[in-house]
Amino acid sequence: WGRWLLVRRQILTDDQTAAGREPELAYYLCAGPPGTTDDELIRVAGARWAIEECFQTAKTEVGLDHYQVRRYDAWYRHITLAMLAHAYLAVTAAIAPKDLAAASSRS
Repeated sequence: WGRWLLVRRQILTDDQTAAGREPELAYYLCAGPPGTTDDELIRVAGARWAIEECFQTAKTEVGLDHYQVRRYDAWYRHITLAMLAHAYLAVTAAIAPKDLAAASSRS
C-alpha cells in the first residue's frame, strides 16, 4: 500500500486576501493501493465530511451513541436498529415534501 499526505487549502476571495487573512489548511493522511489517483484521493477525502455528518445526525435523532451494553451482540443489535431508524427517517424526509406538494396541488 502507498501512503500520501493530502493537503486541502481554503480558497480566499480578493477581499479576504487584502485583509491579510491566511487560508485554512486541512491535512489528510491517506493510504491505498499503489495505483490510486489524485482524483480518487480527493473524492474519498470529500466524502468523509458527508459520512461524519450522517453519524452526527444519527447520534442526535435516533440515539446512536446511547447504549450501555456488555456484550457484542447487544451492541450490534442497538447499532443496527439505530441505523435502520435513521435510514427510515432520511427516506421519509426525502419523500415527504414531494407528497405534501402533490397533495396540496390536487386540493
